[in-house]
Amino acid sequence: MKVAIFDFDGTLYSKETFQLLMDHLKQHPTHRAKYKSFFRRILPLYIGYKIKIVPEAKMREGSMQIYANALNSLTKPELDQYFEDMKESMRLHFNDEVVARVQQHRNDDMHVMLVSGAYTSLLHAVTEGIEFDTIIGTDIPFTEDGAFDSQKGIYHIQGNRKTEKVMEMLDGKQVDWEHSFAYGDSYSDLPVLELVGNPVAVRPEERLKQIAEDRNWTIM
Repeated sequence: MKVAIFDFDGTLYSKETFQLLMDHLKQHPTHRAKYKSFFRRILPLYIGYKIKIVPEAKMREGSMQIYANALNSLTKPELDQYFEDMKESMRLHFNDEVVARVQQHRNDDMHVMLVSGAYTSLLHAVTEGIEFDTIIGTDIPFTEDGAFDSQKGIYHIQGNRKTEKVMEMLDGKQVDWEHSFAYGDSYSDLPVLELVGNPVAVRPEERLKQIAEDRNWTIM
């Protein structure tokens, strides 16, 4: 089995999801009152990151937790609809060349995966109509009756956690890694890109671009 693994932010989606999430909450006709409390909680974390007290990975995971906490009054169906409302604006900024690669790999009978730190529910909503065999994202915990589970923390899928989840999902399957593909835009995507024989850097940030050039990887 061959696989094709796609990142989301900066790869399939040309922008950063979290900024759009913040704007969506700030402007939402029903939930915008939650924004001030959310912003007060996230600001110290972001300042800590900017002055290099808080590591980037911890800042990102903490931000995802604070955002989810801001919406803790929503049931799972309500949260799914909240993310569904973002679909049209996000689809305007999809990378058409990457979308075409998804279809190409499906036509080549590859197992096509989307692996991202974005919320899983959001990924399912905004990629509707684009055929992925597997979508791996950051889960928001809910109880069995569909209420937000405040006792469980966010496990943000980033860096080596992406590789961990990919390998977990493919456990027991015979994967032809040498003839598989992976797509990413940032240095944090490196662990996944290094899994395959055909890594592709998509509009890469400078650190990844340098590595891609040094290793003669494809750059889109």
